[in-house]
Amino acid sequence: MTDKPHLDEEALAELQDVMEDEFEVLIQTYVSDSRERIAALKRALEHDDADAFAKTAHSFKGSCINIGAPRLGELCLVAEQAGKSEDLTGADAIIQGIEEEFRTVSEMLGELLVR
Repeated sequence: MTDKPHLDEEALAELQDVMEDEFEVLIQTYVSDSRERIAALKRALEHDDADAFAKTAHSFKGSCINIGAPRLGELCLVAEQAGKSEDLTGADAIIQGIEEEFRTVSEMLGELLVR
């Protein structure tokens, strides 16, 4: 689907420079917040709430881009577009893709913190 990297190493290095000792807290907050956003996407889908699905995906996309997870951000854009078009027929597969990519990103961020 995409040739974007799982993590933008340059953006993360910049964040680490800026955040210094707070970098680990930022990463932990992002991971925790992302889990909640994935749960919110699932709830919106269960309630067939395309508007909530689009809004959740939009905010999730922003946090992914800010943290340096471009591939996950791109998947969130696909979810956002599905919600905006009010067509959630493929949303299960979209969420599954988001969850898989989030697992990869989480693992990579965890490895980054132990370096």
